[in-house]
Amino acid sequence: MSDTWRWWQRSKKSGSRRARGLRLGILPLAGLVASALSVGMPEGSSGQESGQESCPTPGEQVHPCPQGELLTLEQAAQAALDRSRDLRDARFGLNVAEEQVSEAWGSVFPSVDLSANYTRNVTVSKAFLPAVIFDPAASPNELIPVQFGADNLWNLSIDLDQPLFDARAFIGVGTAGRFRNLQEESVRSRSQSVVTRVRLAYYDLLLAQEQYRLTENSVRRVRESLTETRALNRAGLASDYDVLRLEVELANLEPNLRRAQNAEAQARRQLGVEMALEDLESVRVSGSLALMILDDREANSPENEAVLSFNGLAEGGDLSSEDLVRRAFDTRSDLRQLTMTEDLRRAELRVEQVEYLPKVSLFGTYGINAQENGSPDFFGEERLRAYARQVGISVSVPLFTGFQRDARVDQKRAALRQAETQTLFAMDQAETQVKALVEQVDEARLRADGQRLAVSQAQRGFEIARAQYREGLGSQLELTDAEVALRQSEFNYAQAVYDYLVARARLDEAIGLVPLVDVPLRTGRADADGA
Repeated sequence: MSDTWRWWQRSKKSGSRRARGLRLGILPLAGLVASALSVGMPEGSSGQESGQESCPTPGEQVHPCPQGELLTLEQAAQAALDRSRDLRDARFGLNVAEEQVSEAWGSVFPSVDLSANYTRNVTVSKAFLPAVIFDPAASPNELIPVQFGADNLWNLSIDLDQPLFDARAFIGVGTAGRFRNLQEESVRSRSQSVVTRVRLAYYDLLLAQEQYRLTENSVRRVRESLTETRALNRAGLASDYDVLRLEVELANLEPNLRRAQNAEAQARRQLGVEMALEDLESVRVSGSLALMILDDREANSPENEAVLSFNGLAEGGDLSSEDLVRRAFDTRSDLRQLTMTEDLRRAELRVEQVEYLPKVSLFGTYGINAQENGSPDFFGEERLRAYARQVGISVSVPLFTGFQRDARVDQKRAALRQAETQTLFAMDQAETQVKALVEQVDEARLRADGQRLAVSQAQRGFEIARAQYREGLGSQLELTDAEVALRQSEFNYAQAVYDYLVARARLDEAIGLVPLVDVPLRTGRADADGA
């Protein structure tokens, strides 16, 4: 794992605060059923109060005690940025773009070529010339073989070419630079996506853990009620139907517990995949959705405070949807990439348009030739060498290319119009997305505030129903309904907090302000107060 990770020591879990509400005094009925309870108590059960967490005893099917060290959301996101294969691929693309810029600059620099060759004529070639060239008295049809060349031939040349005016090359440098900027923005976009995916996977794991905990608590409460009801049934204070109903409810809950356990394991593996870990089962996260308080940050534990503080957009900024939309137009990565693509298309259009302009270049050549008979001697003697020196200016004016240039210009102009249309469409989509996410954040926060009160009321209702049932004043159906209402209200609160965190994560990405990528992380209570 990366050295940048800052692992925190896991604190021991304290007993759930809801357990305090379940402490009941000695009821009058206790004396009547005490002996029955002592006989009907299942093996391995303890007198632990409702909501308390403990390590499992042998043979008990409960959530295993956490092992290892906890991972905060910041550590998970930083680890993903360090190890993500997706981000590594984007960085390689940026390296390619940077080298393309260097290649484009090479087109405006002078080019120098050195060429040298040596030829050994095993048999020197001959040409036949009319004999009258050497002997005017010779017959016109007579030919004389004449040897051209020597046994050894050397040739060395240095060629220089310096563009003086080449609009395509000059504009190409700017085009390559724009492409590099586009790739840099692509790396930023991929980094934002990596952090956002880690946040969502982290929240998914917290929700899966909460679902498992709540289902486990329901199974435990039903088992306790079933144990008490069986004891009351043996004492003649409860009917067989009450026992049967609780047995059916327990049978329905136990498969849900296994399903919740599998969902938690899958969420743990998914987070490990996003972090590119080898051991996907080793992920342990800190924080609890059930204990997070959105409207009072000071009341949260340090672990929950760290989760709530992992935001790109400052909390309580009092920014309207219109302000956030304007900010998204400036900082949102996909919109910036589309704007850069427009600039790139304009540069490509200019590259094709300058093909109508002439090209001017300066050239020069320096060469040495030598020939020699007999054994080879590098470039022979001075008298057997010949030198060539040339300089000049070359001007090339394109006149007609079969309308190919016109077609390429039209293609680039159409590509530019297409990019402009895509940008406008993306801006409309971004505006809709940002406004929808702002509404989702507000709705989830209000729902969480309402669900906190519902949890408290459901907890109190379950306590009352359980006490009345023990005293024989309430029915088993009322107790079951109270337990179901408590379980549902607790999960609804966790779901509301989850929806709030997910909406905040997606809003940060939609605006273009993602923690650890665009803005420094504001952690700690002091930073949260000043945000």
